Amino acid sequence: MARSRFKQVVDGLVSDIQSGNLRPGTRLPTHRELARRHDLALATASRVYAELARMGLVIGEIGRGTYVREAFGAQGMACDMLAGLGGGIDLNANMPTAFGQDTQLRRALRHLSQQGDLEALLLYQPPLGRPQERQLVADYLVQRGVATDAGRVALVQGAQHGLTVALLGALCPGDAIAVDALTYPGFRQIAAMLRMEMIPVPVGPEGTDLQALRTLCSQRRVKAVYCMPTMHNPLGFVLTLQQRQELAAIARQHGLLVLEDAAYAYLAAPAVVPVAALAPERTVYIGGLSKNLATGLRFGYISAPPAMMGAIERAIRATTVNSPALVTALVCRWLMDGTVDRMERHRRADARHRQALARRLLEGVALVGHPGSYLLWLPLDGRDRAEAICQDLHEQGIALSTAAPFAVGTHVPNALRIALGTVDPSTLERALVQIRLRLDQLAG
Repeated sequence: MARSRFKQVVDGLVSDIQSGNLRPGTRLPTHRELARRHDLALATASRVYAELARMGLVIGEIGRGTYVREAFGAQGMACDMLAGLGGGIDLNANMPTAFGQDTQLRRALRHLSQQGDLEALLLYQPPLGRPQERQLVADYLVQRGVATDAGRVALVQGAQHGLTVALLGALCPGDAIAVDALTYPGFRQIAAMLRMEMIPVPVGPEGTDLQALRTLCSQRRVKAVYCMPTMHNPLGFVLTLQQRQELAAIARQHGLLVLEDAAYAYLAAPAVVPVAALAPERTVYIGGLSKNLATGLRFGYISAPPAMMGAIERAIRATTVNSPALVTALVCRWLMDGTVDRMERHRRADARHRQALARRLLEGVALVGHPGSYLLWLPLDGRDRAEAICQDLHEQGIALSTAAPFAVGTHVPNALRIALGTVDPSTLERALVQIRLRLDQLAG
């Protein structure tokens, strides 16, 4: 009977949360009050909240209570875009755009159509990519400081696919991966689906707490560390050379595989020494050109130790059979003719302009972020919940994210993340003004 009562209370709260009767940011009754209202034992009431937290529907904070979390998609991947936003302003997803790209695309496709080996693009490709295309990407990575060559490069369908391939090729279900306590949600989703254990490591505006990582590795059998050392998502930091050297030393000391996510590394100029250059024998360097060029072009790459290339090839065969022929040919054309270089320079200037705009309009607000990043992190004090602010801004047609999609473990900071790159500058300015007005209500 007790089990049935427990399920009834859980189901009722789930229904109220999913229907919107309990809005994001709503403070729920204390454990004792919940027990009294539903005639439950106190331990059963605690189990109810524990089950809701496991489902990702509530957040419990010591000393503050239990709150309804923001609504998320199937895997808690990102801030709910909330159906009906329609023509609203998207500051949640980071999809940098540039005017005139359609002209570049037409020109490149015309060039490809005139190639003598066009029919080859309709055939199965080598799983790791065609040799000449792997060489082009290797040359590009060497310019970014990666110690690699064509034999160590695999071409994949975007950085997300690259992360999946790396995990499939290098690790097994149940393996423990050290991860920043705030990290890229897409990696969380992959690791969870592959049933790998993610262990959070404290992280802050200056980077990963490497002493905490060292301590963790001395206490637990950790197989790998996932990191974004250059233009971290969501915090935007760039690790110093000393921090990178220490990370490489920890990896060697404890036999860790380093999964280095370089999705935003192109925004750093000059290029920063990657961990892959400091510990090439144990680092898998993963990135893509989707953020650099256009998010619809699902093109990525992996640079890995030679001993891993066989496993990576098998993982590509299992997931996509081979590399994407047409998109790869298009991207390699842009690598050769300088388009990638020009677009990256444009993106870097654009990101700095948008950061400066945001910092001017949000002057006086606590902000965390790199001046060259497309991302901005806003820690909030306890006067209002991030979920409530998100909901209010959504009602004004502005979508942004709370900390929940980025949090590994049970602690979810009260914070917002703003993606600055998706909308045009005038629309961004309008949205930032609205955000500032909402934040000023807290101080009023």
